[in-house]
Amino acid sequence: MAETDPVAIATTVAEWARDERFTEIEELFAPRLRAVVSAETVGVAWTARVGTVQTIGAAATEPLDGELVRVSVPVNCERGELTLVVSVDSAGQLHGIRLAPPAGAWEPPGYATPKRFTEQEVSLETDAGSVPGTLTLPRGRGPFPGAVLLASGPTDRDQTVGPNKPFKDLAWGLASRGIAVLRFDKLNFVHGQLATAPDFTMVEEYLPTTIAAVHTLQQHSSVDPAQVYVVGHSGGGKAAPRVAAAEPSIAGVVIMAGDTVPLPIAAVRVANYLAALDPGPHTTATLESITAQAAAVENPDLSLSTPTSELLFGWPAAYWLDLRTYHPAEAAAALNKPTLLLQGTRDYQVTVHDDLPAWQQALATNPEARITLYPTADHMFFPGTGPSTPTSYQSPNHVAPTVITDIANWLTRTRPRNPPTRLISKLRR
Repeated sequence: MAETDPVAIATTVAEWARDERFTEIEELFAPRLRAVVSAETVGVAWTARVGTVQTIGAAATEPLDGELVRVSVPVNCERGELTLVVSVDSAGQLHGIRLAPPAGAWEPPGYATPKRFTEQEVSLETDAGSVPGTLTLPRGRGPFPGAVLLASGPTDRDQTVGPNKPFKDLAWGLASRGIAVLRFDKLNFVHGQLATAPDFTMVEEYLPTTIAAVHTLQQHSSVDPAQVYVVGHSGGGKAAPRVAAAEPSIAGVVIMAGDTVPLPIAAVRVANYLAALDPGPHTTATLESITAQAAAVENPDLSLSTPTSELLFGWPAAYWLDLRTYHPAEAAAALNKPTLLLQGTRDYQVTVHDDLPAWQQALATNPEARITLYPTADHMFFPGTGPSTPTSYQSPNHVAPTVITDIANWLTRTRPRNPPTRLISKLRR
């Protein structure tokens, strides 16, 4: 198409996706995007997440680095609301395409007391580029312990999912209890093109920005530089021990639903779970695609020359080859630092049955480690009942109050040592 207006292009992409014209969408891909995403990939993701489109809303734009413009198009469909996000250059080519949660109003949780803290914008500078963040600082002189929040995947600083903002819950809840918190937009959210680079790995995704955030907290006059922790969720929890190993000044780690099972195996397990919840051609196609991509990732012949379009999540082979050598539970054990491990028993993405045993074994000899389970919590640590599903994330909810309390108490503990690692007998509710 000859059109170069970003809004017109994004709206057309949404209409083509609605009409299942995925091959035509692929024709708009810039060469780098074409190397990692195909019409089939877009089709599988769209049909699994969207279903029948009911309405396409008005697009909103924001400039990115260089000549790119990010355009967000709200889509109302049978599976709920979401946002189609594309990055468009001046020639009308697409450099990024993804499905994001809808924009929604967030209400503060009851455990947050805004009069007890202030917030200010910060910028974290790295060689790969800068990312914006928010420092939530308790009122008073301090010095306060500090926490850097570390999210999974390309997400904003609040880890927005549907109308929910679990990282904002954490920041406001912890700051209300005297803990300085820094959260930031992920590097691969702000600079999405970096994630498609052939040498992109977990190291590039997590270490530079997280270490910059740690140093930012340590240099603040109201923060105790010896008491700055990393609080990681899901993939961020898996990465937390690696970050702490690279930056010895980190006082300890909090791991929330950190996975230990190799990701290709976990991805197939999750796909099977979702297919069983919603059987049909869409989920079957998704399961078949993920299974094939997982097999390609696990192939002993995987090399840097393997096309990214054949691999899970559109991550380059370098990312997967690096993950083969990283074992998060072993890394946490080697740290021998204060470690708090939190796990929801309703979590179907990171599970008590599959992922928790490796943490228990690894942390068993660490006298400053603690493991706590939450019987009503799902992957986001939202309380609920019954089997957890992706659609539950689309209903307003907050991180469970007991999770906030447990993290705050642990970060502000005054006893010299935690008791030995144990599974808390009185399970939190």
